[in-house]
Amino acid sequence: MIGVDFDPEPPVTRSFDDAAAAQMERIITDLGRVYQERNEALREVARAHHEALLRLALAAEMRDDDTGVHITRIGHLAEALALALGETPELAHELRLAAPMHDVGKIGVPDMVLKKPGSYTPEERQVMNQHPVIGAQILGRSRIRLFQLASEVALTHHERWDGAGYPHGLAGEAIPLSGRIVAIVDFFDALTMDRCYRPAFSDEVALQMLAEQGGLAFDPRIVACALRHADRLIAVRDEINRNPPDLFSLVE
Repeated sequence: MIGVDFDPEPPVTRSFDDAAAAQMERIITDLGRVYQERNEALREVARAHHEALLRLALAAEMRDDDTGVHITRIGHLAEALALALGETPELAHELRLAAPMHDVGKIGVPDMVLKKPGSYTPEERQVMNQHPVIGAQILGRSRIRLFQLASEVALTHHERWDGAGYPHGLAGEAIPLSGRIVAIVDFFDALTMDRCYRPAFSDEVALQMLAEQGGLAFDPRIVACALRHADRLIAVRDEINRNPPDLFSLVE
């Protein structure tokens, strides 16, 4: 009809579309809230898991006649060495969180072996050499990256570059980088702390002993890096000794 205007979108249609759009917006908002709550719940579970594992690691360390500061130093030293090697800050940070759990498997070693003065018999050595496997089993096959890394560290930090380590006799770059880094900082830190069976070695002697093990027990590239950055590593260790942070501040 001439002169008659037709509205292509009747008011009823527009009202329906507006209601549908509002409903969709509410659904999207609700889904976003549920997603945030889910992620926070997962983070809380991960934090609780991490704290429980750190407590086990501390219990294992205290059984080995230590104050527990060693495992805090190991985390910070591993982070510093990873950064010196040119690894990403993200990996270095993860290693700081994972490395303190490296000896958690000692919780499963009998006191008659763990606390024995002097040398082990072949049978006792076999028992002691199972602590990396026990640690990896405790940390489990989690889908959380941090615990996967901690399990890897626990299992491989006693492997040797020359293949003479344990528990699986891995050699060279078949040993994960995380295990190779933690092995070096654990060796240096253990040498420079007092133990029930010997006093601490000086930094100079410990660094010389580390240098001698490059290409034998340890990755020579990482040893060389540690020696170049020895002043930085020693400064990190000394700062932790002066002002020990709360181990559970690592829980994120």
